[in-house]
Amino acid sequence: MALSDLQLQALARDAIQRAAAGDFAAAEPLLAQVAEARPNSGQAQHLLGQARLKLGRFAEAREPLERAAKFMPKEVGPQVNFAGCLSVLGEHEAALAALDRARQLRPDDAAIHHNRGRALEALGRLDQAERAYDAALAIDHRLQPSLSARATLLAKRGEWMGALADLDMALTSQPNDAPLRLRRGELLLRQGDWLRGLPDHEARLEIAGQRYAPDLPRWQGEPLAGRLLIYPEQLDIESDAARRDTLLLARGVEATIQCSAQLAGEFDDPTIRRGDPIDGFAAAAALRSLPLLLDWTREAPPAVPAKTPSGNLVGWFSATDPPAGLTVDRDPARIARCRLVIGSDNWPTHLAARRGVPTVMLLPPDADWLLGNQPGKSPWYPALELIREDDHAALAARLAASG
Repeated sequence: MALSDLQLQALARDAIQRAAAGDFAAAEPLLAQVAEARPNSGQAQHLLGQARLKLGRFAEAREPLERAAKFMPKEVGPQVNFAGCLSVLGEHEAALAALDRARQLRPDDAAIHHNRGRALEALGRLDQAERAYDAALAIDHRLQPSLSARATLLAKRGEWMGALADLDMALTSQPNDAPLRLRRGELLLRQGDWLRGLPDHEARLEIAGQRYAPDLPRWQGEPLAGRLLIYPEQLDIESDAARRDTLLLARGVEATIQCSAQLAGEFDDPTIRRGDPIDGFAAAAALRSLPLLLDWTREAPPAVPAKTPSGNLVGWFSATDPPAGLTVDRDPARIARCRLVIGSDNWPTHLAARRGVPTVMLLPPDADWLLGNQPGKSPWYPALELIREDDHAALAARLAASG
């Protein structure tokens, strides 16, 4: 039975009250009834679409928001909400078109320009995205999302000073924003500026849910009455990243190392597995915090003992194929039988270097800040040499020299 106008008005009032109270789950079915009875009402369609957006039901929000944008062409809100829904659904070209309509209605809205930048960036049109962020910042020079997004684009181009300037500006209004501080730290560290970058890099530990941390006080470098635990912060301790960080960074401090059971025999210090009891420990420190806590420098990190293994195999631990005609071994269990190891920045390569096997690490353009991006002998291990992954001539010469 069709609802009367009075009934529809009562439904709409009830729904709006529930939505205003944050109860979108209760408001949505009421708004759906109103929208079904008034399919050509842009306002009814818009309210329904907004409720579904709040509930995270983006696919279901698409149709009412599209209808709202069509029936309310001179209203900014429906165009912006429709664009936001399309962006979540991955329809970036259509989202851009909706934002262009919104921009024509309100050209001085910084948020609209920013969202255009996001859509353009998703489409790979980076120069246009940067101009959109520029337009947003010309209206509001402290708009944090645009400063952050433009900093990312500038950093990708290698314009470090511009990227840092944007992050510094963003942090003037949000000085305690952990993701912003972390990004600034990462930029500084990639430039080799450990002095300024390491303190900001600690902001990563303030971002909940992304890293493992034991239920212990965080060590700040002070003398301890009890034992110190050092640990990889990756959620999966068996991951390549966790093993790699353990091999690289578990040095320079008297502590118990939490690590993969497979690596326990590689250290002189005691080790425990994740999940083992941690009673009796006074504090803990993430491995990637040790450079700050112990005042390491990139040029002279704490040494690992030099070793002199012997073998006749060539280990290959890179995703790239070895040169034609070269017989290689890819089993980490046989690293001790290698005379030379070639690999990427992964745990088998670090294992070889830590064991003293002559090792060549192939550096990508975005090499980890710990290693830096300069080729040559590495200060991290006596046996490690760094070669850029695209420097095929240098690799060929190193292979020839190894016999």
